[in-house]
Amino acid sequence: MSKQLETMPDSPEKVRDLVRERYGKAASRKSGCCGGGIDAGSLARSIGYSKAEIESAPDGANLGLGCGNPTALAALQPGETVLDLGSGAGFDALIAAPRVGPSGRVIGVDMTPEMLERARINAVEAGYAGTVEFREGTIEALPVAAGTVDVIISNCVINLSPDKPAVFREAFRVLKPGGRLAVSDIVLSEPLPDDLREMAAGYVACLSGALLEDEYIGAMTAAGFEDVRWTRTAASMLFDSSTLDPEALAIAQQVGMDRISALSETVWSYRLEARKP
Repeated sequence: MSKQLETMPDSPEKVRDLVRERYGKAASRKSGCCGGGIDAGSLARSIGYSKAEIESAPDGANLGLGCGNPTALAALQPGETVLDLGSGAGFDALIAAPRVGPSGRVIGVDMTPEMLERARINAVEAGYAGTVEFREGTIEALPVAAGTVDVIISNCVINLSPDKPAVFREAFRVLKPGGRLAVSDIVLSEPLPDDLREMAAGYVACLSGALLEDEYIGAMTAAGFEDVRWTRTAASMLFDSSTLDPEALAIAQQVGMDRISALSETVWSYRLEARKP
């Protein structure tokens, strides 16, 4: 079996190491893991970002890693504290910053050193070093005090966690009563074939780690969230061969383009909102 089609690691920490390695490379080459051949600005427009939002972020903050615009869901208000789970190079955190204003605060948490380095530079370049901070840590064990956050956002990251119920428990813990969760993520309408689910490359391509809808929403409600609402669109950015980077295209060709095309009907980009009572 080629390196590109390695099977999934056998422990949660090895899964994190796999994701950390691949996203570290993405930070260095300024492209994404979910379909890096497409221009990041074009992808951002296709998944719901306005031209003004895209142009407001420094070059290199938008790596084309998202599958939606969680800040558009969050209805951010001046003075709020926002937490971005898996903040990457800082794109969503920096879009959130002017919405919460100088009296607000934005915290990004990421486990990839290369992403954190870029995000901190981007915050300085954007003039938000006093509003936005980036902390190293995992989203299953957030380096954030309980009951201190008004809004949590996350963009195509929770699907990469090896323990998604823990992510939602942690999100619930750090939110204030009445706090809000606004997430964009990849969710399945049917189970993946076993061989594809066990592909390591598929995991970091935002596919193999995705849950079924009832599993995903079930993890949210089990953590205590209420008023769960969602919409979805086809996750076409994962399956368009014209937008895949060379590595992703090689994987798709080995899997078989017919099988990849069939998968496109079962993989969705969800926008989910919920509330802590």
